[in-house]
Formats: sequence, C-alpha cells, structure tokens
Amino acid sequence: MAFYGRYKNLATQSIPFIRASGEARVVQSAQNFSQGFHDAKSTNHKVDANYPYPILVIPEGHAFNNTLDHGLCTAFEESQPYQSIGSNAQQTFLGTFLPTITERLNADLSPANLSTTDTINIMDLCPFTTVASPIGATSSFCGLFTDDEWHHYDYYQTLGKYYGYGPGNPLGPSQGIGFANELVARMTGRPVDDHTAVNHTLDDNAATTFPLDNALYVDVSHDNDMTAIFSAMGLYNGTGDLCNTSIESTRQTGGYSAAWTVPFAGRAYFEKMKCQGEKEELVRIIVNDRVLSLKTCGGDDLGRCTLSKFVGSLSFAAEGGNWDMCFTT
Repeated sequence: MAFYGRYKNLATQSIPFIRASGEARVVQSAQNFSQGFHDAKSTNHKVDANYPYPILVIPEGHAFNNTLDHGLCTAFEESQPYQSIGSNAQQTFLGTFLPTITERLNADLSPANLSTTDTINIMDLCPFTTVASPIGATSSFCGLFTDDEWHHYDYYQTLGKYYGYGPGNPLGPSQGIGFANELVARMTGRPVDDHTAVNHTLDDNAATTFPLDNALYVDVSHDNDMTAIFSAMGLYNGTGDLCNTSIESTRQTGGYSAAWTVPFAGRAYFEKMKCQGEKEELVRIIVNDRVLSLKTCGGDDLGRCTLSKFVGSLSFAAEGGNWDMCFTT
C-alpha cells in the first residue's frame, strides 16, 4: 500500500488517526484504507492488535459542523450567484465542442435523438465504468470519443471545480477554511482556532476525537471539498481565472486541473519534517504524487517551507475568509 510504503518508518511504530465524512461510500473508502494499511503492516511482519482501527465518522448535512463536507454556508448552498457560477462556466464551454459530438452520435445512433446533456452523461460513463471494473478494464464507452474530445471533457470538469468550489467562486475557498485551521492545529500542537465549519464538540477533545500528538492522520472526504480545502490554503494562487471559451493547458493554469487535483482516489499529503541542518521544522505538500511549489510561503527547490512561514501563509483561513458572507441575504 502506497501510504504505508511512503511513511514506513512512522507506520511501523504507530497507526493513523482516521476520520471520514458520513456518506456511505466515503466511510467505505476509509474502511478500505484501514484494511490496506493493516495488510501492508502485516506483510511487513508487524503484528497489530489494534486492528480493526477506529474510524471517526462525522455526520453530513446542514445540521452538522463537518470540515470534510460542505453544507453549513447557507449562501453558498442555496443562493445565487454562488450556486450557478460553476455550471454557467461549464455550459458556456460545452457550446464550443459538444454539439459536434452530439451530431456525430445521433448520426450513428439514429433515431436516438440525443441531447447535449445525454452526450456529456455518456462521456461520464467512461471513467465511472472503468473504475467500477473489478479487473481495471477500460470501459468500451471510452473509445467512442477522440483524444481531443477527452481533453475538452477534462477542461469541462476543471471549470466545474475551479468556479464551483475553487478560487473562481467567492465562497468556494471558504468551504475549506475549517480543515485548514485543523491542519494548523495538528502541525503546531495547539487547539483549533476556528469559527467556521469546525465541530468543536469533537475538536476540543484532544484525548479522543481530535488528538494533537499523532504521527499519522487520515481524513477521507469528497472531491469538491478537497478543491475547497486546496483553495482555502492558497495552493493554486498562481492560477488566474480560467477561460470558458477555449482550453488552457496546465502550464497556463499553473498546474491546476481537475485531473491533476481531484481524480478518482485523489489524495494529498501534508508533511511536517525535521531535516538535518535546518533549525526549524519544514512543511511539504504533495497532491497526487506532484510536489507543490508552495510559493505563498517561499518554498525552496524541494517544495518545502518552514513551519512558521507555512502557518503564516494561511492568513485567509486564520482570519475566517469570507465566512461572514455565508449568512447574508
């Protein structure tokens, strides 16, 4: 298992503190991670009497504070323009490439009379049925479209994330503030200071439900929430507003795309390390095996910032971001 292998020196001596947002598939992902971690540890001849490992499941919904699932910010969840910024950007972009594909499919599948919505749903079947295959077989739906059309599809998804939950939505990054402040607490060993989505009933209990002295932590969430968390932390602050009428490459977007940030089984590693010759602990962030440059805190050539500079770079989260806009009409 990749996580165990990456942090083997820590993993052989400890078990991760695991949290999961309450949706069934998220909890199942946490359970699968737990089993994989245990299997890797057992293969390494490390008997672990603590298995099965406890998983703290945090309920979802408007009635619950949950940093792993958005839902509290009323304006973001229910009001315009926040609800439609992402879908509007996507709809504009769909007009640049999808009608031609729909026309071709209708010619081949007459008299199906597919709509553009039908077409994008058919494209969705490629990744979904591929990852659902028990043997990892590429879906037959994938071959219905060209490489160029898949590049357009990827950018369509990128627009949805950027303008739906990322910097392109005034309230998108605010949905990730709570987790960012929890991360600061874990890295500094100080209690969580947050007035947004943090569940203080859980986070104020360092003895059981929010330990501050663990070596390993695992949080399992959703792709939209990961996008908001990355945005709250300013990880892609170098990305300008994305064009919704033509494709921009990852070089143009500063490395931002849905495929690079939140693919299926997407993951981010937030690492704190002690390095020889360094007076202060360092922080590094890896998103899907790509080391981020951390320009907001003066990252070095290896993508590392000092802990103090990293914490200082999270002023958006520390100051509550735009959370005050969540409850205005």
